[in-house]
Amino acid sequence: MATHASSLEGDAEKFRALRLHGIYVILNEDDAIVERAGAVLDGGVRIVQYRAKKGVDAQHLRSLRTLTFERDALLVVNDDWRAAVEYDCDGVHLGPEDDGFSELSRIRAALGRRLVGLSCGTLDEVLRADDASADYLGIGSVYATPSKFDAGEPIGISGLRRLARASALPVAAVGGITRATLPQVRASGVEMAAVISAIAAAEDPERAARDLVSLWNSGG
Repeated sequence: MATHASSLEGDAEKFRALRLHGIYVILNEDDAIVERAGAVLDGGVRIVQYRAKKGVDAQHLRSLRTLTFERDALLVVNDDWRAAVEYDCDGVHLGPEDDGFSELSRIRAALGRRLVGLSCGTLDEVLRADDASADYLGIGSVYATPSKFDAGEPIGISGLRRLARASALPVAAVGGITRATLPQVRASGVEMAAVISAIAAAEDPERAARDLVSLWNSGG
């Protein structure tokens, strides 16, 4: 039985690692989040992050977990690693101010083989994230963004390339990425492009997601 459990854990770990590419959609908590999640998954997105700055809505997070299971997609929780464990999500994404960011070894036991992504905007943060054995990095803000008030000054494509090359980990570019700027991000060589407003502001989230996925898959 122990061998079977270990095999299942290994399969889950491999599945998660294989999904770390393409369009990564960050969804802010609101009344329409489940509907929007369904739309982007229908549009071909296979990585979704749940972002609830005012606290997790348990019903919404359970619904997102069901949707992502059904579509073979990853569900990552922003900030709250305890919620990632409680709701059996695929991972957590932490910023420099979040619990666990600077002491990843402290929470690894609780997380098991779940993914840990760390936000980085400087070379020092990238190098520390590598030392902490994160699973992937969110690097940015690449462009100016209205979606995160604390995103800092944009690092641009040149900054993205420089920081991404300093790490062996998969990288999700983040910050101000739109359909117009996606080709530049794709050409930088990073594994993922994280978007917020490109979906949140779209009249048709499914079509917007499908366009982004198609553009990424075509090489930008």
